[in-house]
Amino acid sequence: MSGAVLVAIAAAIGNLLQGWDNATIAGAVLYIKKEFHLESNPSMEGLIVAMSLIGATLITTWSGGVADWLGRRPMLILSSVLYFVGSLVMLWSPNVYVLLLGRLLDGFGVGLVVTLVPIYISETAPPEIRGLLNTLPQFTGSGGMFLSYCMVFGMSLMPSPNWRLMLGVLFVPSLVFFFLTIFFLPESPRWLVSKGRMLEAKRVLQRLRGREDVSGEMALLVEGLGIGGETTIEEYIIGPADEVADDLDIAVDKDQIKLYGAEEGLSWVARPVKGGSTVSVLSRHGSTMSRRQGSLVDPLVTLFGSVHEKMPETGSMRSALFPHFGSMFSVGGNQPRNEEWDEENLVGEGEDYPTDRGEDSDDDLHSPLISRQTTSMEKDMHSGHGPLSTFRHGSQVQGAHGEGGGAGSMGIGGGWQVAWKWTEREDESGQKEGGFKRIYLHQEGFPGSRRGSIVSLPGGGEGTGEAEFVQASALVSQPALYSKDLLREHTIGPAMVHPSETVKGSLWHDLQDPGVKRALFVGVGLQILQQFSGINGVLYYTPQILEQAGVGILLSNLGISSSSSSLLISALTTFVMLPAIAVAMRLMDLSGRRTLLLTTIPILIASLIVLVISNLVHMNSVVHAVLSTVSVVLYFCFFVMGFGPTPNILCSEIFPTRVRGICIAICALTFWICDIIVTYSLPVLLKSIGLAGVFGMYAIVCCISWGFVYLKVPETKGMPLEVITEFFSVGARQAEADKTN
Repeated sequence: MSGAVLVAIAAAIGNLLQGWDNATIAGAVLYIKKEFHLESNPSMEGLIVAMSLIGATLITTWSGGVADWLGRRPMLILSSVLYFVGSLVMLWSPNVYVLLLGRLLDGFGVGLVVTLVPIYISETAPPEIRGLLNTLPQFTGSGGMFLSYCMVFGMSLMPSPNWRLMLGVLFVPSLVFFFLTIFFLPESPRWLVSKGRMLEAKRVLQRLRGREDVSGEMALLVEGLGIGGETTIEEYIIGPADEVADDLDIAVDKDQIKLYGAEEGLSWVARPVKGGSTVSVLSRHGSTMSRRQGSLVDPLVTLFGSVHEKMPETGSMRSALFPHFGSMFSVGGNQPRNEEWDEENLVGEGEDYPTDRGEDSDDDLHSPLISRQTTSMEKDMHSGHGPLSTFRHGSQVQGAHGEGGGAGSMGIGGGWQVAWKWTEREDESGQKEGGFKRIYLHQEGFPGSRRGSIVSLPGGGEGTGEAEFVQASALVSQPALYSKDLLREHTIGPAMVHPSETVKGSLWHDLQDPGVKRALFVGVGLQILQQFSGINGVLYYTPQILEQAGVGILLSNLGISSSSSSLLISALTTFVMLPAIAVAMRLMDLSGRRTLLLTTIPILIASLIVLVISNLVHMNSVVHAVLSTVSVVLYFCFFVMGFGPTPNILCSEIFPTRVRGICIAICALTFWICDIIVTYSLPVLLKSIGLAGVFGMYAIVCCISWGFVYLKVPETKGMPLEVITEFFSVGARQAEADKTN
């Protein structure tokens, strides 16, 4: 866990450079225009400031696709190089055109960081603290702005401030970031799995999690390579198996799944609940209510909300009743309880499976997908022999000859488990056909005192403890390595399918998946609304507000020039943000992303309304200054707690691994385009509708934002990325079904 935290901190240094650059140019431009005589050429002055924004926009258009191709780490290394080279060019800058080149290179670095750091942190962080770690870029960015403002303020007090040094000193932190990306940051394990580099991914995960056993998460990463597919929501009752249950033949009861724990003799029995999952029932109820209310609330929101409503108090399936639940695995068939595992059947750490990638062929490609045990039949598969039917009967992941089957389950974070079962059914010709089903499990409610007899579980007597059980919601879908297309090419079974083969497909086809399109709608919508919510306008107006509050007079009495005082005011404004961001880091995984947005946006609306009133109503100057100052401070604090970091966090969570880079690039491109529009329209709006009109317009956008979040944005806290994308797929299909009904 500490490994993931340190990696996230190191990656967030890139955002510190972004904040540093934004603040430095704001101070340096005061002296640049004097040296190059730009007082009469405001367009060139504006171009110098905006060139970084232009560079970020240009590079964002292709950064996501290249990151999906080459990896996240090489692109972060490239961003550090661009920062470094750009700072040296600005340090040199003999004329304004060389300065523009340096600003452009710097903007390229900014664009890569804004796009890739949220992806990288999301793909390396555990689900339980992913929100906290993904708020780090907001904190380091604001911290970089504060440090830069302090540096520029100190240099402005010198007799002849050197703007080249102000801009060029960026090479020092950029050099630190370069060494961190080269020698400390690993590649994203999810990207490594998508390229079939399983051994590297396993080692990275072990480093990030600080433990040797990462088989469950490795399995999850492979399952995340799939996009779309039919997914059903089911519910299981999972209880401890007693000796009565052990004497039963699991194969006889097609509705029963037997789960074995890691310790000898420790096992559980799972039975599907008839009538569907509690989550699915709540989702259908929510969809019905949505239709009655005019289909306003997205079924996706209801679906995610039902999961969080049913979360146990501990937030984990590792309850007192099942202390070893997180490490359990499954064995199919009528396995004796005390059977010793055959040590000769275990795959050694150093054994590699033959693939087309030579040294990139990694140990036990099938092991994370099934279990840590290997049968002799699987060894036959390793050597390329044996049909699929033989594999089904010989593998230890096979279950009974029926729908119940066996399942292998491992912890994947956030209280979720991943499991597999074998299912069989008869086709139209009467022949039996079967296949694997992948299951994401999450405990519902609390481990309680329900009796097994209520659901006819074995051992459901009237004892006080033996018959207790837990309810688990289940997302049941086709495994990533068991698609029909792959099995046509590899008839010997999914264990021989290389994970990289699952990502061979049309990018356009993947982007057309209903779940991906729904996620893009949410991500792009949040980026647009964030930029038009007023942050740029409030930042623009802050020095004027604080000047009215008497801060400027106080500083001038201390002998500080107007240029220096404006820099100090900006530094103080940025400093106020830091405690608020620290609070957001704590709340992001406790209250959740959606809750933070719904509770902070109303404060933004109230602050903007107060600013509108204070500029329309004639009042005492002291009262006006107090109201304006309090409103601005509240706006900044609550913006950086909610609308500041949350859109990027959500965008880094809601897209499948195969298209995460390109989708986040689309969202980031939207961000930069809207930033350009807002920045350059602000002076025009100020002249046409005045300051009160601008703030009023921002307040209306914030009201629209609150409605958008309430109706369309789901809660993703504590959920593995792959589970989130699966829910988006289910929710999108539910929404389409609602439209047709």
